[in-house]
Amino acid sequence: MLSVKSVLLFAVAALFEIGGAWLVWQGVREQRGLLWIGAGVIALGLYGFAAAFQPDAHFGRVLAAYGGVFIAGSLAWGMVMDGFRPDRFDVIGALICLVGVAVIMYAPRGG
Repeated sequence: MLSVKSVLLFAVAALFEIGGAWLVWQGVREQRGLLWIGAGVIALGLYGFAAAFQPDAHFGRVLAAYGGVFIAGSLAWGMVMDGFRPDRFDVIGALICLVGVAVIMYAPRGG
């Protein structure tokens, strides 16, 4: 059950962080204005809270694993929001990262 909670929190964190960064990008690079930038900053702050609720008590482990989620999530976000089409190397790299997430977060540890 903790693994399900953890996976859901990673998804929420990815939504806030990637979405927040995208909103800032849109506000600055696409000149959509301060409202977009402000919404992005708020979303980025919410990302920090989502990450803090992970069941694992080790900040370094959670953030290291989240890096893999961020990579895969960023590619998916780009596909949905910007029409980006990853090539096979993008997909392979993202899958490798997700395997790394699984090893870091969910491998059985003794003691």
